[in-house]
Amino acid sequence: MFFSGDHVLTDITPNITWWPFLEDSLSSYLQSLEKVENLNVKLVLPRHRRRWSDLKGRVEEIKRHHSKRLQEALLALDRPKTAWEVAPSITWDLVYNSWDEVHVIQKWFAVGETIAHLEHLYNKGLVDKKEESGVIKYFRVS
Repeated sequence: MFFSGDHVLTDITPNITWWPFLEDSLSSYLQSLEKVENLNVKLVLPRHRRRWSDLKGRVEEIKRHHSKRLQEALLALDRPKTAWEVAPSITWDLVYNSWDEVHVIQKWFAVGETIAHLEHLYNKGLVDKKEESGVIKYFRVS
């Protein structure tokens, strides 16, 4: 048995957000997934939702999910943008027709996750960032 808590959930992903005290929170999370991916368990007991058995398969799904989000963030940088400007270009598991319809709390979570993904791309050398008057804008490295 593996008590996964919020670390690995069956049909949603945990909110991997940016934290000022972590250099690359997404990288830390992905590394932590690798530590549990090959555990020999027959039953996964998460904090939320239902239990399941295929830990390795779910970890692979989550890694693909973040890879897709990283690609979406990178593609959104057609010009220097803030995380707030990039977030609407990411595919979120929400029902809405326009970013304006998204509840402010959901936007807060989405922007935090967007920053985590942009910082991961920054640490990989795929994007750079500049700060002007307290506003951080990310842009693709040529």
